[in-house]
Amino acid sequence: MSECFLRLERVSKRFEPRLSLGDRIAARLGATVETRSVHAVDEVSLAVARGETLGLVGESGCGKSTLGRIAAGIIAPSQGEVTLDGEPVMSEGRKRSTRIQMVFQDPFASLDPRMRVGEIIAEGPLYHGLVPAVGARSYVARWMERVGLHAEQAERFPHQFSGGQRQRIAVARALAMQPDVLVCDEPVASLDVSIQAQIINLFLELRRDLAITCIFISHDLSVVRHLADRIAVMYLGRIVEIGPRDVLYEQPEHPYARALLDSVPRLVTRTGTRVEFRTIAGEIPSPLEPPAGCRFNPRCPFASADCRIRPPGLMARHVGGGEVACYHPLGEDGQPLRECVG
Repeated sequence: MSECFLRLERVSKRFEPRLSLGDRIAARLGATVETRSVHAVDEVSLAVARGETLGLVGESGCGKSTLGRIAAGIIAPSQGEVTLDGEPVMSEGRKRSTRIQMVFQDPFASLDPRMRVGEIIAEGPLYHGLVPAVGARSYVARWMERVGLHAEQAERFPHQFSGGQRQRIAVARALAMQPDVLVCDEPVASLDVSIQAQIINLFLELRRDLAITCIFISHDLSVVRHLADRIAVMYLGRIVEIGPRDVLYEQPEHPYARALLDSVPRLVTRTGTRVEFRTIAGEIPSPLEPPAGCRFNPRCPFASADCRIRPPGLMARHVGGGEVACYHPLGEDGQPLRECVG
């Protein structure tokens, strides 16, 4: 990998529950009130190169969106640090840099319905002095046209646009801040399939023309394969495997990564044989009480005694580069390369 640009160092995030009125009163009276925090992200380290697109995938509830918000400086980590070009993204719980911007999943929820589109796109650049007030109209028009919208639409409100157009507005708003990094949190999940294709093509064009660094979060593995250079697979707050896109898709070594890819509906394999749709066995454990050891061990058919006691760290993959957090990584035949004991 070329120069590391965006780095997350041992980032964790715990969400503390809000106490009910009765619990707060009991605590003030001296009673012991038991609380449990949600382990959303647990000691995740990532390095993203300048101009690279990193795909972040995993089941719903695995912590992808939380990690994206931490990377973008929207929420502060409970521990760890995020740096961009060697400089901290946050300081004392506040975002320091405008060089990282975010595109959210639901554009209708993330756009102010009381503001006109031109005002939405211009608000950030005007506040941060990126453009003078006299040049705001032409500046907005340039970014609207760049994402496939017409400049005269700047006077409309968000509800006057389709879902795909609203997502283009959200992209224009982010790009108007002239970011170096774009964090995209499931930006096509709420769109129809035909509109998804248009937005994906837009991201491909922006990546080619602007050479922007991107973290693309999605549960749709086929979408990520079109966009990403590398893929990071996340499970219950931890990265379990990371590697080059084609290598990871062709030969995943972590049992969860393989199960995730096997669960994608398809009619035939690369060799032309029919396959059955297979879901991942078991349920995701509660983030309130994550299992000891490898967090996938309750659902893993190859779990050993070590897997249930000690969490594995990321180790070099056997094939094609990248890293995998598994004591018994899988070979091409889907069986462990190392003997399972216990």
